[in-house]
Formats: sequence, C-alpha cells, structure tokens
Amino acid sequence: MNRFWTVVALGGLLFQPPAGQLSDEVWEANKDLYEQILDHPFLKDLADGTLSQEAFGSYIIQDTHYLHEFAHALKVTASKAPKQEWADLLNTHSAETLSFERQLHEDIFNKYQISSQQISRTEPSPEAFAYTNFLVATAYSRPFAESMAALLPCYWIYWEVGKELEKNGSKNPVYQSWIETYSSQEYGESVQAVLDIFNGVAQDSSPDRLMRMKKNFRRSTRYEWMFWDSAYYGRPWPPKADTN
Repeated sequence: MNRFWTVVALGGLLFQPPAGQLSDEVWEANKDLYEQILDHPFLKDLADGTLSQEAFGSYIIQDTHYLHEFAHALKVTASKAPKQEWADLLNTHSAETLSFERQLHEDIFNKYQISSQQISRTEPSPEAFAYTNFLVATAYSRPFAESMAALLPCYWIYWEVGKELEKNGSKNPVYQSWIETYSSQEYGESVQAVLDIFNGVAQDSSPDRLMRMKKNFRRSTRYEWMFWDSAYYGRPWPPKADTN
C-alpha cells in the first residue's frame, strides 16, 4: 500500500518514539493485523522469490494508481496542518511521491514489459479504489489529526515490512530491490518524521478525537492487508460481467 518520499534529516539516525506516545498504543493495538500482513502469501512468496510476475506486476500497476491518490490526500492534509513545518513536510512528500513512483515503478515496468497504455487501461481494483477514496475523503472532510492517522499506516507498515523482509532478503533481484527501498535508513527517516507529526498532534487532541484517530489507523491497516491480498488473488470487480 504503502512507498516513496524525500529524506528528512534527523541527524542520520533512526529512533523509536518515546514510550507512552499514541504511536506506541496504536501499534500495540494493531499487532494482530500486522502479523497477518507478514503472514500473507504475497509477502511470503516475495521473500522466497516465488511470487509470480503476474501478481507483482498487478500490485505495481495498482500501486501506481494508489500513489497518485495518496499524493492528493497528502496535499489536502497539508493544507490543514496547524504548523508550517508540518505542512512543508507533507507537501514535499506529496511532490516526491510521484517522483518515487516514476523511479521505482518504471524500472519494473521496463523489466516486465508493462506499457503505459496497459496501466491506463487497468482500473483500480475494488480494494485500491476503496482505500484511496477513504484517504481522500478523510483528508477533505475530517480534521488534520484524523487524516494523519489514516495516512500513517501506509508509511509505517511498509517500513516495518521492509525491515522484517530484509533479514533474509529475496532471491529475486526485483523483489530484493523493493525490500531494500523500504528497509533503507532514508525511508525510515521519512517515516520517523511522520510519526513525530502524528504524536505531536495527538498531544493536543481530545479523547473523542483520539478515538477517531485510532479507528482511522486500524481501518487503513486493514486496507493495507486488502491491497496485497487483491494483487495476489487478482479478484476483479463483482459481479462478473455478462459477456453475451
């Protein structure tokens, strides 16, 4: 789901949020979903190099559609930021998203002989469509804190997945490159910067708003699982079209 962005300097070191912050609470509350993500056959097959080219190609095409809408949601969320430095960071990430997509995806498209025409002809999957609509609708209709909670899993889960898969790597060089992207220190620094915003805005949030932030984080985490599941099984939009 989750995949891109510029480096935010934090002294060149990665660090975890201090204990007791909202990020600790939501991660602990969603460990069940994260463990199911790690156990999904898409990631297991990617790690051992047996994931089919068709499934990974489908995932990358869907990720292209996803990232365009994610960048849109970031930009809208940035417009609501209570601090200028937060707005600047999110606007930078929004711009860098499309640059990242071109760099990482185009290399894979060339290797897999996926044309721009094929991408444009491919509709977003039901899961990708639902996920991006949730993010964009939340960005427009809800306060900054709630949108940040919806956006955070895309960042954070990919970092954690990348670090976990990097332990053993993948025999497939394309999949190994994907793993290295999301396990890198540069990507981790960007994730940490977003975690800092999430924890910062949580400090001034009411109990009711904190509850909605937690709900949004969990919903997006579910969508992350659904995104990989959709690519792996390739389910089309229901019901099946009548070809007669």
